[in-house]
Amino acid sequence: MSRPGRAWKTRTRRRNAGRAHRIGRVAVICLGTMNFGTTLDRAAAFGVLDAFTGQGGELVDTANCYASWIGTGDESELVIGAWHRARGARDRIRLATKVGARPVPGGGLMDCEGLAPATIRSAVEDSLRRLDTDYVDVCFAHLMDPAVPLEDTLGAFEELVAAGKVREIGLSNQDLDSLRRAGGRVSWLQQRYSYLQPMPGASFALQKTLTPEMAAYVRDTPGLTVQGYSPLLSGAYTRPDRELWPHYHHPGTESRLAALRKVAGDAGVTENQVVLAWMLASTPPVQPVIGVSTQAQLADCLAATELVLSDEHLRCLEAA
Repeated sequence: MSRPGRAWKTRTRRRNAGRAHRIGRVAVICLGTMNFGTTLDRAAAFGVLDAFTGQGGELVDTANCYASWIGTGDESELVIGAWHRARGARDRIRLATKVGARPVPGGGLMDCEGLAPATIRSAVEDSLRRLDTDYVDVCFAHLMDPAVPLEDTLGAFEELVAAGKVREIGLSNQDLDSLRRAGGRVSWLQQRYSYLQPMPGASFALQKTLTPEMAAYVRDTPGLTVQGYSPLLSGAYTRPDRELWPHYHHPGTESRLAALRKVAGDAGVTENQVVLAWMLASTPPVQPVIGVSTQAQLADCLAATELVLSDEHLRCLEAA
């Protein structure tokens, strides 16, 4: 097992090129590993991790429940642990996991372990064992747990930070009030987010979206990094066999899709690349958490870090 050699911090570097915005590092993309060890077998997952880190990728995201709906929930963490052990790569990556959403034995997918302090401590120990490490760079509270005071949840995470088992604390699938009450005690926020916006009031069950109000809070809060998961809507931007969820069936979607296609055509890139580049060029920047099943898909996503979106392109995307 590896000890932390230094404190990792996210650095989303932005530099101007004339009147264009450019993201300078592949490291601003986060690799999501939800399907590692289940629908993506170990060999294929190892290949994606090799390609990601080989091209400068650093942050690998998992959870202690991936993918419990088709497996046990252990699979993703076990694969990542096996990979970094085989490659001697623990000190070359930043590793993030989440606790709180693992289904309880005998319960359904919505019957989760929750965020009681004792549960958090036990869940983190189990994750460290599966990940074959004695620390994670970031640990997220995976969901909201109204049965447990937020103060108790944060206190448990802070104990783990003091013990050296967690480097930084994150919140995921939260509301604005929880984020505000957490204040400076957390440094990461991960919410569902993409260029297309769901209709007002649309419910994603336990998943929560990044709202404009939350984005404004992040913009005014130094030291808080925001991530967006499901940025490519399971391939719906580019694959005709993937339909948009009903949440996006409203008039605003067509105007946004038209703008997206125009910018992609003008730039000679894919719609996926425009979505990711738009997220990174936003204020505040939103770090995409990408889930891929092939190295070709990974290469397409990583190319977005070198995509320049002009002010004209950004205005076109925002005006829609």
